[in-house]
Amino acid sequence: MKCLPYIHAERRWMPLKADTVTKDYVKDAGVFADIFNYYIYGGRQVILPEQLTERDSTKIALPYGADDAVVPVQKFRDVQKLYAAMTDGKMEYVLYGAENQTEIHYAMAVKNNLYDALEYVGQVEEAARSHRKEMKRKKEQGETPAEEGSKTPNKGEFLSGFWAEDRLIPSITVTIFFGAEEWDGPLSLFEMMDVSDPEVLACMDNYHVRLIAPAQMSDDEIMKFQSSLREVMLFIKYSKDKENLSRVMAANEERFQEVERRAADVIEAITSSGIKYDEEDEVVNVCQAIQEIRKESESKGRLMQAQESAKKLYEMGIDTEKIAQVVGYAVETVKQWLEFSEAD
Repeated sequence: MKCLPYIHAERRWMPLKADTVTKDYVKDAGVFADIFNYYIYGGRQVILPEQLTERDSTKIALPYGADDAVVPVQKFRDVQKLYAAMTDGKMEYVLYGAENQTEIHYAMAVKNNLYDALEYVGQVEEAARSHRKEMKRKKEQGETPAEEGSKTPNKGEFLSGFWAEDRLIPSITVTIFFGAEEWDGPLSLFEMMDVSDPEVLACMDNYHVRLIAPAQMSDDEIMKFQSSLREVMLFIKYSKDKENLSRVMAANEERFQEVERRAADVIEAITSSGIKYDEEDEVVNVCQAIQEIRKESESKGRLMQAQESAKKLYEMGIDTEKIAQVVGYAVETVKQWLEFSEAD
């Protein structure tokens, strides 16, 4: 199956903001599920898009300010979704968060650790609110601790707001690096510290960055993605290597012929390859678009070469008509080149 020519009446010309485009792309449930199916299950389709529910990505941190004043600070995750699935006859939940990076973040371990910690803080606070609300309801209705289903929390449970039988929902954060270069930032808290004493390290909890970075993945690894993220990662990986980019596009030609528009947006925003397509297009023939870009580049190259040759021949005293014959352009066109050159 070959890439067939196609015509666009209106092309996309405005530059795309990479951060906005990648966030919109990863919010898609199919792409989001693909990320975690790859990272956790090696590409097996365990997490289904319909099992994911969008979550509010805003978290509130409360660091202490001057004079011990508590200053609310909002922290925004890029994308977070709640996964719910029936396992062994009971419903299990996991919170998945995706952080999109178009530039290397050298404190990613701290950033993601904070997001996960804030998630757990929020769950404890939500449990405490739920328990207080229930105790208030029972008190107003005159229920006693002895009645079935009622409970009086012990001092520790009352103090923390989190009861002994309460359980947290796991929070897992994966960072997706949409860059062609290798990630050279720290991938754990320990890598951000200059501590070598094993006894000190034994008293500390490390935090690891779970990273997806195309430059550090083999083609076989990238092929485990089932969504258009496969084409996005392959294109970004080889975006600075024309020969290998042509190879992977030829090997995956059928998929590159029908890349969903949002994935094409990511490719263009990240690589600035010059891919143009209609704003209304739902799918983009990326291999054809790249062929058009290369033809345009080659045409510009031939034009520049002809202009340079015309200038040199003119400086040698050859008349315009003969120059036009040599370079293969109309006499009037060559005259315009030479007039522009003299004006410079």
